[in-house]
Amino acid sequence: MSKRIAVVGTGYVGLIAAIGFSDFGNQVIGVDIDKEKIDNLNKGISPIYEQGVYDYLDRNLKSKRLRFSSNIDESMRQSEVIFIGVGTPPKGDGEADLSQVKSVVKTICKNLNGYKVIVLKSTVPIGTNRWVRDYIKKETNSDNFDVVSNPEFLREGKAITDFFHPDRVVVGYESEKSKEIIKDIYRSLYLIETPFVWCNYETAELIKYANNAYLATKITFINQIANLSETIGADVKLVAKAMGMDGRINSKFLHPGAGYGGSCFPKDTNALAKIGDNYGVDMSLVKEVIHSNELQKTRMVKKLQGLTGDLNNKCIAVLGLSFKPETDDMRESPAISIIKDLIKNNSVIKVHDPKAMDNAKKIFGEKLIYCDTALDTVKNADALILVTDWNEYRSLDLNTVGNLMKNKIILDTRNMLEPEDAKSLGFIYEGVGRK
Repeated sequence: MSKRIAVVGTGYVGLIAAIGFSDFGNQVIGVDIDKEKIDNLNKGISPIYEQGVYDYLDRNLKSKRLRFSSNIDESMRQSEVIFIGVGTPPKGDGEADLSQVKSVVKTICKNLNGYKVIVLKSTVPIGTNRWVRDYIKKETNSDNFDVVSNPEFLREGKAITDFFHPDRVVVGYESEKSKEIIKDIYRSLYLIETPFVWCNYETAELIKYANNAYLATKITFINQIANLSETIGADVKLVAKAMGMDGRINSKFLHPGAGYGGSCFPKDTNALAKIGDNYGVDMSLVKEVIHSNELQKTRMVKKLQGLTGDLNNKCIAVLGLSFKPETDDMRESPAISIIKDLIKNNSVIKVHDPKAMDNAKKIFGEKLIYCDTALDTVKNADALILVTDWNEYRSLDLNTVGNLMKNKIILDTRNMLEPEDAKSLGFIYEGVGRK
């Protein structure tokens, strides 16, 4: 049965959820305090770059199943189910900042005009869902609601695919009534036999953190193996390939590079380490993952310096700014750390990215030279560093690149190019984890 749903927050998690639930046949209101963003969304203009978003957004707006509003009170009162998809950014000590979540919960208390299911999609520390339940009960003196934990596992750049074809759906719940309502909302996924994990709040909360921390650990592990491979003369691509053939390991996330970034892994590993501290549990492995990831970013600049001899006043071309391809998101991108180090070394920095240029300008302003194409970026450069593995960079015409550059030096942090092809054209080439 179709449900009336309010999704609070129109970032990656909230917007994809609002679009997805409306496509499942529910009546959905996407809610945000940013009125300009809401106006644009009602016109079919997405605030994020994500493959497939415009098609689904347009289709569900036209069907009248989806609309957006900045009136949070009215939206909550009209809805049977309220999804919370606001940000939980890190505080200075790594702990998740729940101020946005708490603000939404306080607003729910003022608008609890009948039985409602409150669903947390935001990534929150252990105990948050129970706090939400207890807080609402205390403030409203009512039991006429349920709280559900439903963490999201979207990959930026593949978010639409992940929403409609997830590996699993995790639901922390307490009442059978709320379980049946969640089943109704996700009925389309039941039809394609998507696995559902039904559990308590704490298990659902920990699954999200454990999932992201493990993937971050896998990336950090292969980066350390890559660094060792460089030293001993091994080829990390073959090492990773052979490891991935082991069914107990598989090949996913065994790709060395400049370190992980994005909106989830850095935030969630730091939060998980802090949760361990709060409960007196040793999380030394997670803490080492965080530390090693920062060292990996610094290592890239040191490698570049080793190739150029000196970065002072050198023109460095940076290709790739987003933390991964198929997104414009630069949050915690290795490119930010690398560029900041280059600025400290008085380098002249030219940059290009297919989608993240506007976000780069918000971060760096006039400190960088922004170029329209990859070839414009490498023109007269002393060195080229490839940071994000966009497909268009894999097919660079190295002969043209070499003719445009002042010095033929390439640091390929994603191992996109073939070393022998580059060297045959006279480039000094270095990847990660292979000589």
